[in-house]
Amino acid sequence: MFENIEIARRQFLTSSASGLGAAALVNLLDADGFADSKAKSPNPLAPRNTHYPARAKNVIFIYPAGGPSQLELFDPKPVLTKRSGEQLPDSLTKDVRFAFIKKDAKLMGSKRVFRKHGECGTELSDLLPHLSTCVDDIAFVRSMHTEAFNHHPAQLMLSTGVPRFGRPSFGSWVLYGLGSESQNLPGYVVLTANRGSSGGTSNWTNGFLPSTYQGVVLRSRGEPVLNLNLPDSVSRDLQAANLNAISKLNQLQFERTADPEIESRIASYELAFRMQAAAPSALDLSEETQETLDAYGVDRPEPTDVKSQIGGGKDVYKTFARNCLYARRLIERGVRFVTLMHASWDQHGQLASALSYNARMSDQPIAALIKDLKQRGMLDDTLIVFAGEFGRTPLAQGNDGRDHHPQAFTAWMAGGGVRGGQVYGQTDDFGWRPQENPVHINDFHATLLHLLGIDHERLSKNFGGLDVRLTNVGGNVIEDLIA
Repeated sequence: MFENIEIARRQFLTSSASGLGAAALVNLLDADGFADSKAKSPNPLAPRNTHYPARAKNVIFIYPAGGPSQLELFDPKPVLTKRSGEQLPDSLTKDVRFAFIKKDAKLMGSKRVFRKHGECGTELSDLLPHLSTCVDDIAFVRSMHTEAFNHHPAQLMLSTGVPRFGRPSFGSWVLYGLGSESQNLPGYVVLTANRGSSGGTSNWTNGFLPSTYQGVVLRSRGEPVLNLNLPDSVSRDLQAANLNAISKLNQLQFERTADPEIESRIASYELAFRMQAAAPSALDLSEETQETLDAYGVDRPEPTDVKSQIGGGKDVYKTFARNCLYARRLIERGVRFVTLMHASWDQHGQLASALSYNARMSDQPIAALIKDLKQRGMLDDTLIVFAGEFGRTPLAQGNDGRDHHPQAFTAWMAGGGVRGGQVYGQTDDFGWRPQENPVHINDFHATLLHLLGIDHERLSKNFGGLDVRLTNVGGNVIEDLIA
């Protein structure tokens, strides 16, 4: 009896002529800035209002999983190089946890050459000749820090704001807050190159948000999504009829239970139907000019001077370059958030050769992406982010390696309202800890959301009796990074 009363109550609140429940819901959403009181679209990915005018409307998040060495790429340390082979004072290593090395490990200076570039004079490594031509559009944050010192917890921290399972990823939060402008492609797309990251799918999980907001992995070759294409024995009309019948059944079940996952399922079926035409077109590079293809390096051969076990693989250079170009094409088609995942940047040994391989792999296509977006007038509202889960320690691991270092590392951002041509934050002479303007992962997230027009303290979801948000209980917007 009570079950019938509960169902009758839901039906009254959701479908009665008075519409009390719907009116209350719209009022609450409107108070949070995420509902348009005039909008009646049932699409969970429909575009939504921002809290205030947005500087960026799309995100391309370049995720070098494993922890790039800031000391070889972004943060020159001449004092560290001068004192290479010495041991740090105990006062610095006290209470510090390492993944593999011991506290008596010796300092190791970088062998890379750093030079100033652009009008801003930002110093970058000789491993990044292409990115060096873009420094006037980039803000480098050299004072990043986090808590977790092992890969999976640290990747969860970067992806979800906390170092544990169950929370939505950054991309899912953005999609939940803003919706998507694309009706025929997922709002959140993931493109991968080389082997998978330690965090795997937890880096693009929807967590406790409806599954509509999780990242969708598109393959760079063959079918963009497995089983997306119709078998020869099924016509598109037959598929449409089946989809219509399934949607009606799901709608009946939703009216009985009000389970939001049923809405997500309906939306997923309908999106998959539309993607059959849209996804192959989005990844069709035959529409691009040869000049564009050459700029990204989509046909670059795999280097022959490295071994596969230090980071190489089959066609990694081509795949990553294509993924960068795909990212631009997806953003053009209204996709809200694209993650470019590449692993591994975890150089515990063979630092010189393995990091050189990764830098050559990524440098050209990332610089081409920045320039391509700028030339097309898209960089102003596309936010590009480059960040790994942590950096590498100034201490040596073996003869040619560095351990995990969450205390200080570098991330950078460009476009989308970012004030480029600057270095924000500084580390000490050894690159051990931030010495000026430290930026925690939660601060980084808060700033990125701000650029997208979202107040990080108001983007929340009630879960387990708490209003949970991406920035957890912290997070401050770094105003100096905003143009």
